[in-house]
Amino acid sequence: FIIAFRIPNFTRRLFAEGAFSQAFVPVLSQYRQKRSHEEVRQFISHMSGVLFAALFCVTIFAVLASPLIISIFAPGFLHDGVRFALAVKMLRITSPYILLISLTALCGSVLNSYDSFGIPAFTPVLLNIIMILGAVFVSQYFSVPIYALAWAVFVAGIVQLLFQLPFLKHKRLLPKPIVSFKDPGVRRVLKLMVPALFGVSVVQFSILLDAIFASFLQTGSVSWLYYSERLMNFPLGVFGVAIATVILPKLSKHHADNDSQSYSKTLDWALRLLLLIGLPSAVGILILAGPLLSTLFQGGEFGSFAVLMSRKSLMAFAIGIQAFMMIKVLVSGFYAQQDIRTPVKIAVVAVITNMILNAVFIFPLAHAGLALATSLAAFVNAGFLLFVLLRRKIYLPRPGWWLYFVRLGAATGLMGVFLFYLSGSMNAWLTHAWVWRVTHLALLVIGGMMLYIIFLFISGLRIKHFRG
Repeated sequence: FIIAFRIPNFTRRLFAEGAFSQAFVPVLSQYRQKRSHEEVRQFISHMSGVLFAALFCVTIFAVLASPLIISIFAPGFLHDGVRFALAVKMLRITSPYILLISLTALCGSVLNSYDSFGIPAFTPVLLNIIMILGAVFVSQYFSVPIYALAWAVFVAGIVQLLFQLPFLKHKRLLPKPIVSFKDPGVRRVLKLMVPALFGVSVVQFSILLDAIFASFLQTGSVSWLYYSERLMNFPLGVFGVAIATVILPKLSKHHADNDSQSYSKTLDWALRLLLLIGLPSAVGILILAGPLLSTLFQGGEFGSFAVLMSRKSLMAFAIGIQAFMMIKVLVSGFYAQQDIRTPVKIAVVAVITNMILNAVFIFPLAHAGLALATSLAAFVNAGFLLFVLLRRKIYLPRPGWWLYFVRLGAATGLMGVFLFYLSGSMNAWLTHAWVWRVTHLALLVIGGMMLYIIFLFISGLRIKHFRG
C-alpha cells in the first residue's frame, strides 16, 4: 500500500502542489493585477480544462501500466510475487487520486491567491479522516484488509475536490473546464511547468529514490522509511509548506508591482520564521525519534524491532528538516519571478548528489543511509538556492541576523540538553504501557517548548519581530 499510495502522492506533489502551483500562482497574480474579474475566471476555466485533460491521460496510463510502474518504482518487488500483485492492484485503485487531488490543488491555489488560506489548509485533513474511517470501520469487509485504505484514498480525492467548489463559487471563480491551449496565460503556465516539474520537487525525487533503493533491502525497509518520513514531514507540512504557500502570492504581487524592497523583506521574514520553528523541530525529532515512534506506532505488527529500525532513519531525516523547509521558501523566491532555469539547474546538482550519497551510505547504514543521503542533498540544494538569491541581490538580509542566530542557537541547545537527559533509555519506551509513553512524551514536548520560548523571551525576542 505504501508504494501504491506513494506513486500518486508523488505525482500530486509533482504536478499539483509542486510545479503547477509554482507556475500557476505568479501568472494568476499578474491576471489579478492587470485583467478584469471575468478574464481571470476565464483563465481559470481554460487552465482547469487543460489540467483535467492532461491528468486524465496520466491517470488512464497509470491504471493500464500499473505492473510496469511498480516494476520501475519498486523493482525489488519483482522477486516477491505476492507483494508485486498487491501493489499493482492497489495502484489501479489509487491512480485516479492523481487527477482528483490535482484539480483540488488548482482550486486551493486560486483561493490562496485571493488570501483565503483556511479552506485549502484544512482540505488535507479530510484525507486523514477518511483513511482512518476506512482502516477502523471498513477494512473488516475486505478479504485483504489493506484494500480498504486504497479505496479510502480514492474516495478522499472526490471529497476534497467537492469540498472546495462552494468556496470558489462564493468568490464567483468556479471554473467551467474548457480545453484551450490558445489562452496566453495557459501557455505561460505550461511553459513554466515543464522545467518546474523537476526543479520544485527535488525533495520528492530524493525520497522516491530512497524507496527504490529500499525495495532491494530487507523486508520492512520501505515501511521504516515511510513511517520516519511521515514524522519528518510533520513540521515540513505544517510550517514549511504553510509559509511557502502564504508568501508565494505575496512575492508574485511584489514582483508584479516591481517592489524589490518588499520582495526581499518578505523572504527575510519567511526565513526567520522557518529558523524559529525548524531548528527546535529538527533537534527535538532527532533526540526524541525513538519515543515519538514508540508512542505513535508501536503495537500489533509494528513491534520493538520496527521502532528501533525506523528510529535510525528518522534521526537521519531530522538532520535535514531545516533544509527541507528552506527549499520550500527559497524556490518561491525564484518562481514568483517566473525564473525556472535556476532552481532546475540546482535541483539537478542536488539529485546527482543524492544518488551518489545513496550508493555510498546504503552499504554501511542500509535504509538509514538513504535517509541521511536525502538530508545532505537537501542542504546542497538549499545552500545553492540561497547563494544565488544573495549574489543576484534578490534577497538582501535585514540587520540583526547574527544576534538572531545566537539567540536561536542557545535556546535550541538548552532545549536539546533538557530533552536528552530527561527522555531516558529506549528500553523504557519499548516496555512501558501506552499511557506512560503518551504522558511522558507530552511532558517532554511541552517542557521543551516552554523552555525554548522562555529563553527566547528572556533574550529579548518578541512577537513584534516577526510581523511581516
